[in-house]
Amino acid sequence: CCFLRFAEIKEGDVVRHDGKRSDGYLEHIFKHAAKELFGMDVKEITYKALKNKDFQEVTLEKDGETVLRFAAAYGFRNIQNMVLKLKKGKFLYHFVEVLACPGGCLNGKGQAQTEDGKPDKALLNQMEEVYAAIPVRLPESNAHVQKVYQDWLEGMDSKKVQETLHTKYSAGDQKASNLDIKW
Repeated sequence: CCFLRFAEIKEGDVVRHDGKRSDGYLEHIFKHAAKELFGMDVKEITYKALKNKDFQEVTLEKDGETVLRFAAAYGFRNIQNMVLKLKKGKFLYHFVEVLACPGGCLNGKGQAQTEDGKPDKALLNQMEEVYAAIPVRLPESNAHVQKVYQDWLEGMDSKKVQETLHTKYSAGDQKASNLDIKW
């Protein structure tokens, strides 16, 4: 099988994506989209908090026009607000990173907490420091990722890549039913 087994991973193989925390790939995807779509090399991203620190926006401007608009929505309340805006047609984002835990994954319920059940801020800060110390490497430069593309996906531009990794969404027929969730 072409997939890497955990026993084969050495300490030097552990890398992370762009971003200050382990939350997701918003920064990596934003920088990649800026470069591929608009030829712009973005070095640092500035998040703009909207309603609260767990609903933030990142934009890219070119010639005075906003050409990319990404958002990060953490926590169910922010996700609900996002869904409502989407249903009303007032959602202007090209990409949204959605995480169930307010504060992101490192602040999630699966992490260590104090005896009274509250997040351990000192431990959270320590986890962020450890994560930030891991070297950043683009996924496309990772030898293991390249091996998956060659051995399993039959090359970078193959038909199998298009069928397996690419999706396209379009608005569907919105018929109400009793099974619909009312956000």
